[in-house]
Amino acid sequence: MSENTAPSTTVKRLEEEGEIGADYLEELLDIADLGGDIDIDIDHGRASVAIVASEEGDERELADLVGRDGEVLEAVQELTRLAVQARTGNRSRLMLDINGFRAARRAELTAVAQEAVARVRDTGQTVALEPMNPFERKVCHDVVAAAGLVSESEGAEPHRYVVVMPASQEEPGDDEAED
Repeated sequence: MSENTAPSTTVKRLEEEGEIGADYLEELLDIADLGGDIDIDIDHGRASVAIVASEEGDERELADLVGRDGEVLEAVQELTRLAVQARTGNRSRLMLDINGFRAARRAELTAVAQEAVARVRDTGQTVALEPMNPFERKVCHDVVAAAGLVSESEGAEPHRYVVVMPASQEEPGDDEAED
């Protein structure tokens, strides 16, 4: 019975996080006099909130909330997580997307990671990617793991980057990962 209860409890907690985050973001949009609709979802075990343009011209306004290379988006996401934590008492892993920026970036990063996987398979050599923020590194790690290879993050913020390597380099003598 506890196996069935835990997932529904988790879903309820994530839905609550999404609702709190959406309320916070709605107030922020009102204060900043910005247009947009808010969508709430659960994605990969996280509350996911998206602000999308609701009228003509909203895209341009919302672009300011994304900022250059998503810097403002990262800050707004962190503030939203703090608002959720203040209400629930629990650390939140809520993901925020504004104007489809993260969705587009995820598609770009998936292609970058797939290219790195192909190079590692072709050459047998490790491949280091450009420095990325935590969200971007997570996308790459997921793509690499799905391809059956190994990756790790190296370096210090803000210059932390992903290194992709053949599965056999994870642990010498580990036979189960050989292709």
